[in-house]
Amino acid sequence: MQAVIVTEPGEPSNMTIGEVPSPELGVDEVRVNVHATALNRADTFQRRGYYPPPEGESEILGLEMAGVVDDVASGVVDWKQGDRVFALLGGGGYAEEVVVHKDLLMAIPPGLSMTDAAAIPEVFLTAYQALHWLGDLDSTSRVLVHAGASGVGTAALQLIRSAGASAIATASAPKHDVCRTHGADRVVDYRSENFVEAVEDWTDGGGVDLIIDFIGAPYFHKNIEALAMDGIVVQLATLGGATVEEMSLRDLMAKRVHLKASTLRSRSHAYKTRLTEEFAAYALPKFIDGELKPVIDSVMDWSDVTLAHERMENNENAGKIVLRIID
Repeated sequence: MQAVIVTEPGEPSNMTIGEVPSPELGVDEVRVNVHATALNRADTFQRRGYYPPPEGESEILGLEMAGVVDDVASGVVDWKQGDRVFALLGGGGYAEEVVVHKDLLMAIPPGLSMTDAAAIPEVFLTAYQALHWLGDLDSTSRVLVHAGASGVGTAALQLIRSAGASAIATASAPKHDVCRTHGADRVVDYRSENFVEAVEDWTDGGGVDLIIDFIGAPYFHKNIEALAMDGIVVQLATLGGATVEEMSLRDLMAKRVHLKASTLRSRSHAYKTRLTEEFAAYALPKFIDGELKPVIDSVMDWSDVTLAHERMENNENAGKIVLRIID
């Protein structure tokens, strides 16, 4: 089969499409012909050599895909050849074929295209986990979403709105409309505004109950300032840096802060299975009726994978960049 190959760790230009062995079908697994995959920040870090796949996962980039079932292992009865499916992956999405455990597949909802479906798994499952499993989201929650126009950001904003909660987001000025369209009640330009002051104004001094953060160290102290008493910070990435200088635990204790950090890729199979099942039951009907929508920045042929990675690393995208593998 063909797949995107990273010739050596480094720049986007170090990727090419070439021949690799097809993955072997294991116990309880399903082989899928991949029609589309989508970019995630983790792909760019892995390409640079900073984020190796967990043990046992494919070395090929790609954490999500949509496609058509080609074959199933003996004893698999939940899926059959020809089924339209999509899934979160531990790796391997930038390829013509992938094998997925049967428990991690979801049926593509009616009305969604392959490119639509490919844009859903990583960002929506990450956002769902952060909000509902880690963030204790309910209809009274006031949530600050950093990088609100990112893939996870736009998914989180939609899920917050779906839960009847309210959201304030940070984003650059050109991306404010994207945030508002998908659920932000207020948007802050992180380049020219102080989000702590904006939160204080928006909450009448009460602070937010939950913060979803991808930036890390540069926002750490400000996040604590913006929190309400007993507030929760869910740390999903450290794009701006991982080392916090002069941190005082007393600041956390004063507000009884709950700091939770998570990565989804390294979670156990049982965890991912439970998350997939719960998300599918909750969210797939909402995709069918249009309450939830994948937010797609652009769709490119996978031969343009270099351009796609450059677009993401230059922070030019608002929403997901999808790679089309089969028309």
